[in-house]
Amino acid sequence: MAEPFSGTTEHTPVSHHILSVLVENKSGVLSRIAGLFSRRGFNIFSLAVAPAAEDQRFSRLTIVVDAESAPIAQVVGQLNKLINVVEINDMRPDEATERELLLATVSVGEEGRAALLNSMAHAGASIVDFSANSVTVSLSGTPAAVDAFERHLEANYAPVEVQRTGRVALPRLNPPA
Repeated sequence: MAEPFSGTTEHTPVSHHILSVLVENKSGVLSRIAGLFSRRGFNIFSLAVAPAAEDQRFSRLTIVVDAESAPIAQVVGQLNKLINVVEINDMRPDEATERELLLATVSVGEEGRAALLNSMAHAGASIVDFSANSVTVSLSGTPAAVDAFERHLEANYAPVEVQRTGRVALPRLNPPA
């Protein structure tokens, strides 16, 4: 029988910086940013992009940068040189509200569904699709909560497929002192 989910909802203890980058929504901008990271040997841990406003003139990139691969001041300096970059906000993990989305399809028979539903309820996950022998679940949460839930699914069920988004983040309204 599957154990109930017991993951944390705190930040994942990873040495990274979160860059919220506002750019002009033009062809090639993402390619130039990715090329800059590649040329400089900076490691992108996660990347998410979406229009930043209803008029879609700008897009917001949330780039999680491995702090070990490059000094953050160098990363920001290089990004500032790109013409289509409008604004860069560097946030430490304790200064940001981070979220990620996980979709996972797991094989589960009728006998294991109650345990799966229990662990999903504990984690705040929901069912988005199902068949006789599989269930697709969705969880939106902190990176640590998503990590823990994914580990729980892998340890207790036969995952058919797992997909995660990149992190998205906004500055915390009440950052720690």
